[in-house]
Amino acid sequence: MGGFFSIFVQSWFCSFLTSNPKSTFTVLTLTPSSRNLNFGPVRPQLPKFLNFVFPINNPQSLTRKTLTVSSSHLRNLKLHSSQVEVVFSILSLDILPEIPQMALEFGAARRMVSLLVATTADPASIGPASALLALSSTPSWSNGPQIQGNRSYAAGRVRLLQLNDRIVNEDHLEKRWEAVTGERVEEIIFLSRHTAVSNRPALTVHPIGIPHLLPHEVPPAGGRPGWAAPPCPRIGPWLRLLQKVAVSHNLVPEFEVTLEGTHHGPETNVPAMFVEIGSTEDYWGRQDAANVVAEVVREGLGLDGGPGVGEWSSAQAGAKVLVGLGGGHYAPRHMDVVLKGGVWVGHLLSGYSLPMVEPSKEVGAGKNNASVNYSTVGGSWKEAITEAVKTTRAAFPDGELLVHLDSKSLKSWQRNAITSFLAQERIPNENEATEEEVVLEAGLRMKLGSTE
Repeated sequence: MGGFFSIFVQSWFCSFLTSNPKSTFTVLTLTPSSRNLNFGPVRPQLPKFLNFVFPINNPQSLTRKTLTVSSSHLRNLKLHSSQVEVVFSILSLDILPEIPQMALEFGAARRMVSLLVATTADPASIGPASALLALSSTPSWSNGPQIQGNRSYAAGRVRLLQLNDRIVNEDHLEKRWEAVTGERVEEIIFLSRHTAVSNRPALTVHPIGIPHLLPHEVPPAGGRPGWAAPPCPRIGPWLRLLQKVAVSHNLVPEFEVTLEGTHHGPETNVPAMFVEIGSTEDYWGRQDAANVVAEVVREGLGLDGGPGVGEWSSAQAGAKVLVGLGGGHYAPRHMDVVLKGGVWVGHLLSGYSLPMVEPSKEVGAGKNNASVNYSTVGGSWKEAITEAVKTTRAAFPDGELLVHLDSKSLKSWQRNAITSFLAQERIPNENEATEEEVVLEAGLRMKLGSTE
């Protein structure tokens, strides 16, 4: 994401910053949207920031050092936008006769934003969006640019896009936003309604994609056959936050708070998730439900002045990330692992997203499932698992993948086919844990690394 920074630091400059944290600097400001160059005095806390980039334990050892920092790294440091845009191209120090140099190459780096998407065509979408705009936020909301005739709003690094049509058909909003604003979208959070045969009131979160569909199949609700978006890392933490806020607003037990399996569009290549209110028209327009979702978004994205909830960064390296296979659409067993174990959430492929055709048994074979040739199990289940693992890996760099099977929902030949495939793909298969064992010991683990 974005370009890179090459920062050249001289040892005496670091020493000066360490001993003079409140000095006034003359700074070069590069505004990402306009690329205009402006000069002006600022009073940044540089030593503290530089210690995040690299520890200044011994400034004398930094005679002249080149450091490459990706824009995603800067994002992970949770900097305020003014620090990213203003602080880092120091041209001169007013109080020194010499002019120390810090060279900064912006390259293709652009401001990264979180994009919220709502539509006026859906009361369960525009309701929470309107409630969010009505809440106090830090910083406050302001009008944003028109995006292909659609209104938008901005607060800090959060953007809210208000559409007028069905969300599931609005493909690649991240590209369309960047084309107009020059800002790069690092995640998309869709606000939407939920429907269910049970008609039960619900608040749900889920990743998106239809990785099990074949190229000739027509998607029932947007997306592209065989595709899955990287799952937004906020899904698991926001599920827990949604539960907490819903309880505080007395919506539980009337409303069920739950995960859903991966399904539908729209197509995007950035981490994405849906937050939904269900399950009938009577509940889509409920103001109390809209207020709950708005509070979750406000706190989750740090618009309440807090740190936000559910942002993946290098600090989470080695944390466990669940990919769920099997079970019903609402994945109760996978959700138990998420709620009890506190793991992060990747893709959740329900049974219907794992199409499997049982192979015929060899001539003369008995009824023992061990005689089945599992490599011949038909269906698009292997492609679906491959896409789910690949995109989860992309969303959680350096995380530890936990492939969790809902074993009770699968027939023995299905379980064996899946575990054989995972072994073939060099995903370690630990001894399967029982329901009574500690949930984090269940399943299959894989260290996330190369996407090859």
